Amino acid sequence: MKKTMIELFAGVGGFRLGFEGSSSEWQTLFANQWEPNKKNQFAYNCYENNFKDKGGITAYSNTDISKVPVTEIPKTTVLVGGFPCQDYSVASTGATGIQGKKGVLWWEIEKIVKEKKPSFILLENVDRLLKSPTNQRGRDFGIMLACLNNLGYGVEWRVINAADFGFVQRRRRTFIFAFNKKTKYSKKLIKNESLEIITKKGIFAKKFPISIESSLSHSIEIKDDLQKISDEFKFSFENSGIMIDGNITTINTIPIGPIKEPSVLGDIIQTDVDEKYFLNSETLPKWEYMKGGKAIERTSKEGFKYIFREGGIAFPDPLDRPARTMLTSEGSSNRSTHIIKDKETNRLRKLTPLECERINGFPDNWTTPYMTDTQTYFCMGNALVVPVVKELADEIGKIIDKE
Repeated sequence: MKKTMIELFAGVGGFRLGFEGSSSEWQTLFANQWEPNKKNQFAYNCYENNFKDKGGITAYSNTDISKVPVTEIPKTTVLVGGFPCQDYSVASTGATGIQGKKGVLWWEIEKIVKEKKPSFILLENVDRLLKSPTNQRGRDFGIMLACLNNLGYGVEWRVINAADFGFVQRRRRTFIFAFNKKTKYSKKLIKNESLEIITKKGIFAKKFPISIESSLSHSIEIKDDLQKISDEFKFSFENSGIMIDGNITTINTIPIGPIKEPSVLGDIIQTDVDEKYFLNSETLPKWEYMKGGKAIERTSKEGFKYIFREGGIAFPDPLDRPARTMLTSEGSSNRSTHIIKDKETNRLRKLTPLECERINGFPDNWTTPYMTDTQTYFCMGNALVVPVVKELADEIGKIIDKE
């Protein structure tokens, strides 16, 4: 079995960097990145410039995936993708999950999997996915599991906070690993009990060790048609779980990490930083207000008054701890924007685009030659943590070696 992959919703290439950083044996056969409603396809431009001599870029790489003929997508051993998360993320408002504008792209993944039948699938999304939507907890993830089960896959998932295992950002993401039931890996794995897979035998336990918070696990069988699941399904998915033949077991787990020498924000800070990133005395009060705690009287749509409360955020961000989760708004004047005390001048400033690349484990100047600062902040707010992907790619490579 060859170590080939296709990368969907590729962004600036985080999955590919992780896999190709794991082994030179990995070959990317096809990549697709399309940002709707943007004339300037800056993420794709970055991807193309960094990988143009390494293959995988075709006439359909910068096309709306829903318009790409499936015949133009090659068969592959592994399909990877960080499918769009705007409809699930708690950083957005009005989340509508799988029924939303971008959420429907899940069906493009399903269509490709149905036609190409990759042996393995690795997907990434926000941790909120497991509980989406708010009025029918677990429905969206239940639909995804049902789709994969219907297509002949078992599925393991884990919510991984990169900082728990020594990396420099507190970024919680749901990773989903699906395996074709015809693989040797699947046939061997399913001989184990579900909790044994979650805690010891599965891909996530081998790379990101955990313990069980309690012996209480939840189980459910999911074999109804998708319409019924969409209309009725509710379930409390925990941060770890396994599905085999439609039988789901899920349990809350605690990370044992780190798996490397822990990194903190101060480890990746630049020197000799441009003046444009520093705060000035005129804007300082605004930043202090945004970062501070608040109790504000508001009025609901129905006319009821209530108190909106918001706790304070560390200001400046401590350099002896991992960075907070980076959002797409990182470059703006926003409550969630990181503000640090510059090591050389002791003045307050924003993170530079290069520092944001480092926080996600990208090589220096991966994006900066091909886009504006604002665009880099946006891309890094959407990106995954490359070293986490590399760890999983290491294990997937070992699995393929045994096929």
